[in-house]
Amino acid sequence: MYLGLDLGTSGVKALLMDADQRIVGSGHGSLDVSRPHHGWSEQDPGDWIRATEEAIAELRAAHPREIAAVRGIGLSGQMHGATLLDASGKVLRPCILWNDTRSFAEAAALDADPRFQEITGNIVFPGFTAPKLAWVKANEPEIFAKVAKVLLPKDYLRLWLSGEYISEMSDSAGTSWLDVAARRWSPELLAATGLGTEHMPSLVEGTDRAGALRGELAAKWGMRQGVTIAGGAGDNAASACGMGTVKPGAAFVSLGTSGVLFAANGAYLPNPESAVHTFCHALPNAWHQMGVILSATDSLNWLSTITGKDAAELTRELGDELRAPTGVTFLPYLSGERTPHNDAAIRGSFAGLAHEIDRAGLTQAVLEGVAFAFRDSLEALARAGTTLTRVTAIGGGSRSRYWLKSIATALGLPVEIPADGDFGAAFGAARLGLIATEGADPHQVCTPPATAETIEPVAALAGAYDEAYQRYRKLYPAIRGAM
Repeated sequence: MYLGLDLGTSGVKALLMDADQRIVGSGHGSLDVSRPHHGWSEQDPGDWIRATEEAIAELRAAHPREIAAVRGIGLSGQMHGATLLDASGKVLRPCILWNDTRSFAEAAALDADPRFQEITGNIVFPGFTAPKLAWVKANEPEIFAKVAKVLLPKDYLRLWLSGEYISEMSDSAGTSWLDVAARRWSPELLAATGLGTEHMPSLVEGTDRAGALRGELAAKWGMRQGVTIAGGAGDNAASACGMGTVKPGAAFVSLGTSGVLFAANGAYLPNPESAVHTFCHALPNAWHQMGVILSATDSLNWLSTITGKDAAELTRELGDELRAPTGVTFLPYLSGERTPHNDAAIRGSFAGLAHEIDRAGLTQAVLEGVAFAFRDSLEALARAGTTLTRVTAIGGGSRSRYWLKSIATALGLPVEIPADGDFGAAFGAARLGLIATEGADPHQVCTPPATAETIEPVAALAGAYDEAYQRYRKLYPAIRGAM
């Protein structure tokens, strides 16, 4: 048996998988986000441990014999978080999360230093880890002075599970401190934020062994001693392992809270000017690129809150057949945007509203706006040297066939729906646990699921969608100048 632990923003998922990669069961523990000031987003790392305990307890209650047979554990987690520890391993302050934008000025200052883009292959985004440490140094100097280790969220879980300070390449690539081509920490970039390699965990590949479960926890959970813990991955790379998106040219579109257009690469292909993320993959000698939308299903959830109708009901009102754009345009920048704008201050908007636009018309505009944001990412990937021929849909929003038709038509690409199953980050983490424990071939383990259905672009609406996309593109500079 192999256990995958995925530390998300809203909860921890524990997934149990057998040696044939059949899912045995799963458990969940809930998390909340603290927003003490505008633009802030924090969590107490102690809550991650509590939620993990809850998830494993639920799993163990249903499958005690299977839990006892666990040989390997893989970790996945929300990226970019700054978990600050003192010399004794004590947490110094709440973790600053991936969607926290307070360090926009520090990010701009670091990005103005040409070494950062040159070494990391990425823009320094406000959500990344390095500018958060620069913010702490400037605003909480007494805390910064005590920092002995900086850990990403899943690696704090690893510390609790194993007692080891270890990270891996895919998650560490999102810190702005990793030499992404060489797959090692950059002393030069760390020094630029007042840190050194001694403040960082050691690095392994996601498929490598990275510690073992502490005997105390093994006894508590009824597991054997010495259970292997894999390097694991950041959540998007872990999802890619779960989806089998590991070979060059493979891609998925993720409709979660945020949106991701993810493409696997066999080489390092940076193009920071496009605001595409170029990161190490969880597998050795592999990289990936991502276009990132900060508010994907979050945009529909926002409309749901405003209208008092749940998201599924809103999309059902549109029916099954894709509609031509109405002239109403929605910009999904509810909490800023990454690809292609790298703009933490921009906010969303509707344009083209008229008396005849009803609730369904607003829903249609929101779905189209997110679809056009994915097209922005597709074009940014193309400028970075990546050409896609099809994508696989994952995430909660992919349950809406209408939305997938809109995305397929906006991208001009077939969208594949995988066969029923759980192929997300927790499953990818379990796969990495299997690989690290058994020394298995990653490409033989991380295979894609069968395709249940392919949604083709609606050719008759391609022209109308192109026109609507051009309207969408013109709005960003217009509203940016007005804010």
